[in-house]
Order: sequence, then structure tokens, then C-alpha cells
Amino acid sequence: MKLMVVDTALGLCTAGVFEVDGAGVRRLGLRSEPMVKGHSERIAGYAREAAAQAGLAFADLDRIGVTVGPGSFTGLRVGLAFAQGLAAALDRPVVGVSALDALAASAGEGATVAALIDARRGQVYARFWRGAAPDGPAEALSIDAAAARIPSLGRDAVLVGSGAALFTDVAAGRTVLTLEGPAPEALARLAALADPASALARPLYLRAPDATPPTRLPGQARGPVRAP
Repeated sequence: MKLMVVDTALGLCTAGVFEVDGAGVRRLGLRSEPMVKGHSERIAGYAREAAAQAGLAFADLDRIGVTVGPGSFTGLRVGLAFAQGLAAALDRPVVGVSALDALAASAGEGATVAALIDARRGQVYARFWRGAAPDGPAEALSIDAAAARIPSLGRDAVLVGSGAALFTDVAAGRTVLTLEGPAPEALARLAALADPASALARPLYLRAPDATPPTRLPGQARGPVRAP
């Protein structure tokens, strides 16, 4: 299977073309750069460059994979819109991959992992894995709550993601990988294994957005002021 992966959910802007089969994951073309904002201006060009490196046309792809979050609200929407648009134009399936699952896969197959994304405001987005099995769902946790979970994973656990650096006090000799985003090869492997019928390319939010809808439309009169 030849597929393209797209990741703009966290601190990278990534487009990569991979071949995945029984022999493993083989990189054919990749464009990936650290990026906090500006994904919308770069992702289409990165995808073209990755395909050109692979010596393929977009029509040669069998599938598109995209990170669905949790992550930056704007960033993940950019990646989803691009991946869905490309898949629709090519009439190819598009699958969504959790950024936390892809981070965990970046630590190595079968590893015991705490995948941690810095969510700000004293929280992390987290998911814990024991070998190949998830130890519960993806969650938005306070730093204290996440720190209390890490020792139970054992001494061989790997802490991975932008939130891993927040837990140096409890890492206690464990491996810490402060990745800004998933390894493209890990993302490609998960995208190849995903079932298009269930791995939907829809945003994964673990916390309500900071912005709230306005209580009135622009120009709309305010309601009457009630007397105290």
C-alpha cells in the first residue's frame, strides 16, 4: 500500500509518502518542519514535494492518513481539510489517526508508554499504553493526576510528546522523548492498519475550546437590563 500521511495537529507540519507492506514501512518521500503556525500556507506545497521525492503522482496513492488531534484547534483543522479534500479529489479513502496513539507508536512497538501533549493551563492530553494495549482512553488530565499515573507504568516506561518534559521529577530514570509531533513512519504504520469505516477523519477534542459563541449577533440590540 502506498499512502500519504498529513500531520499539522501539534508542533510539526508534515507530509510524507510511504509504502507499507509485510516487510514494514518504507519512506518514499518526506517534507516535515517544526511549525507553530502557518500550516495552511505550507501543507499543500509539502505534499507536492513529498510526492515528487517519491516519484509518484497523487493518483498513485492508495490511501490518505491524517492526525485528528488532540492538538492545536487551527492546526488540526488545516490538516483535516487538506487530507479530506485530497482524498475526495482522488476518490481514495482517508483515515484519521489519534496524535496520542501516533506518539505512543513513535516510542517503538510494544513499549510501555505515557503519551503526553502539553495542553497548557496546568493540563496534559494523555494516553497510557502497556505493551500493545491501551491502559484507558485518551484524556485531558491535570499535571498532578498524570504524574500520579506514571510510576504505575514501571521503570521501563517511555514518556513521549511535548508534555513529557513536564514530568522530569517523576521520570526517575525513565526514557523521555520530547517530540513535537509523531514520527512520520509511526503515523504511516497506524494509517495503513486503520479501518476506513471506523477510523474517521474527524477532529478529536478532549477539552472544550477556549472561545465561546457570542451571546448576540453583531449589531443586535442588547437585552433589557433587569433591576437588581
